[in-house]
Amino acid sequence: MMDAPVLIYDSGVGGLTVLREARVLMPARRFVYIADDAAFPVGAWEERALAAHIVGLFGELIEAHRPAAAVIACNTASTAVLADLRAAFPKTPFVGTVPAIKPAAERTRSGLVSVLATPGTVKRQYTRDLIGEWASKCHVRLVGSDRLAPLAETYMRDGFVDEEAVRAEIAPCFVERDGLRTDIVVLACTHYPFLVNRMRKTAPWPVDWLDPAEAIARRLLTVLDGAPAVSGRRDVPDSAIFTSGKAHFTVARLMQGFGLQLAQRP
Repeated sequence: MMDAPVLIYDSGVGGLTVLREARVLMPARRFVYIADDAAFPVGAWEERALAAHIVGLFGELIEAHRPAAAVIACNTASTAVLADLRAAFPKTPFVGTVPAIKPAAERTRSGLVSVLATPGTVKRQYTRDLIGEWASKCHVRLVGSDRLAPLAETYMRDGFVDEEAVRAEIAPCFVERDGLRTDIVVLACTHYPFLVNRMRKTAPWPVDWLDPAEAIARRLLTVLDGAPAVSGRRDVPDSAIFTSGKAHFTVARLMQGFGLQLAQRP
């Protein structure tokens, strides 16, 4: 009998950062990557419409794959939909993605922290509640970008990106106040780590860029603890599903470079 896979959901290629870390921790586990390109960018959706779309999609996916767990490798989708998914599918463990505000507050020396996210993540009360709970003694600037996720998609697809556009998007993250400077930027979108080298290059001064991928993978490992391990050699490769049904050639090639075999939506 084939072992149950783990589903990793994102609106595009951003969740590959999480897949990469999860494979390091769980090399024998089978993964199915869900690129919801039909909904990209999810930050532009009205919240209830997005919830209905994703819950409906997971109804299909869970029926088809019977996963051991599912990762919502997208801050916007997690803050908007995670509670609905858990209510709709109580037998499936879900791991969400939330801005790394707590570790940022613990690490900052200047007390100036920025959260770089999509507009959808920035405007949600959930994000402000995290700041109130974990970073009340810090000055936290929320920066919403509607361009960085598409820029990351372009970079991963074409291999280059407009560095001046990246510079403009990250510029509001850098704050000087009372002789102190921002020293941590939370990357609150799984797409953003793909651009982190360009961010470092165009930043006005060095900061610590907090990538959520490793923490998400570790949480997944905890959730799966006690689940049956894959035994022996796996003959079934990891797969990728594009919800539009038509992956761009270069993105399909990228998925194959990650060892993912393209599959059809159930």
